[in-house]
Amino acid sequence: MNDAHHLSGQRFFAVINAGSSSLKYSLFAETDDGRLERKTDGGIEGIGSDKPYFIAYDDDKYKMDEHRWTTCEPLETLLAFLIEWIENFLAPNHLSAVGHRMLHGGTLYDEPIIVTPEILENLRTLVPLAPLHQPRILKVIDTLAARYPGLCQIVCFDTSFHKTNPPISRLYGLPQSLTDKGLQRYGFHGLSFEYVSMELKHIDMHAAMGKTIIAHLGSGASMCAMVGGKSVASTMGFSALDGLVMGTRCGQLDPGVILYLLQYENMNAHDLETLLYQESGLLGVSGISNDVRDLMASDDPAAKTALELFVYRVVRETGSLAAACGGLDAFVFTAGIGERSPEIRAAICEQLDWLGLELDERANRLGELKISTDTSPVSIWILPTFEELMIARHGARLSAQYERERQKKA
Repeated sequence: MNDAHHLSGQRFFAVINAGSSSLKYSLFAETDDGRLERKTDGGIEGIGSDKPYFIAYDDDKYKMDEHRWTTCEPLETLLAFLIEWIENFLAPNHLSAVGHRMLHGGTLYDEPIIVTPEILENLRTLVPLAPLHQPRILKVIDTLAARYPGLCQIVCFDTSFHKTNPPISRLYGLPQSLTDKGLQRYGFHGLSFEYVSMELKHIDMHAAMGKTIIAHLGSGASMCAMVGGKSVASTMGFSALDGLVMGTRCGQLDPGVILYLLQYENMNAHDLETLLYQESGLLGVSGISNDVRDLMASDDPAAKTALELFVYRVVRETGSLAAACGGLDAFVFTAGIGERSPEIRAAICEQLDWLGLELDERANRLGELKISTDTSPVSIWILPTFEELMIARHGARLSAQYERERQKKA
């Protein structure tokens, strides 16, 4: 175990990201000048399988600890292990706050918030909006609240960044009675877009405050159109299924397909959920893998088709988002595929040359910060996302507020 004595006297913020089969964490320390530095990150993968495993890395990304189980363990057991590991790492220090990435804020919440019993009950009412993600996150919050009653917990919503979307852009062509129940467009990956937009301000203020598209291209993928640093449109809508083709999600789909599957393929709601979330996208089209690297290494024509479809959808959505912006000044690649695949970036930019994207092939191949030519009408960037740091920043701000209020009551 890492010696944590040198960490004493600092404020610490843990970020826990509860996924469908994983519990990922990051631990940040606040420096004397108010910056946040990540000290360790990692998590537990394979939850629900018979071989879950834990791995932890230090701030230089060297493996510092690992643990493997040989049987399927309940979430409570695995979460307790993770919490105890963080406790041991911090000793004799303690956490100032824990931040959680929550997929959906619905129409109730459009800002990060400190969890209270009342808010927690409100969050439970949002489960139908994100049935795969929300229950797992709530379980983690409940477990931490029971173990540390006084611990400040903060939830940050992936929908919050898109609160600036024009009201008309949120509407579906549905009866008002359904819209009133929350059936509208929300947009997701907001924490990623928020972080990247803030970083862009330090690099190119014109791009950050102009008409900009950020492409978060990973296993989950979406794009956001910004004007003046504020979101005006995104490719995801009511759920994280909409928009781009993703690793295992189909993206935009004619609702008539759902009706056909219900009526003629005898699928039920569970079957559809499995198909749309786990069996479609790059995996479904290729029949090989949901990983771009595997598909690029394959000679199978279906792998090529899947990649071409991925690129095609990005290009088409770019045209739609540019229309929402009223033009385009900058295009930013981020997330796993966007940051690490020069081939995918090149294929996208080649099909967007009509919009003013001129790629510097050498800069793209080397993965430099700016990958457009000096004469490109639209600047092109690669900016790594850091959603965990964005959550920790909100945690630091809100926990300071939390402490001030506690002191007033004392």
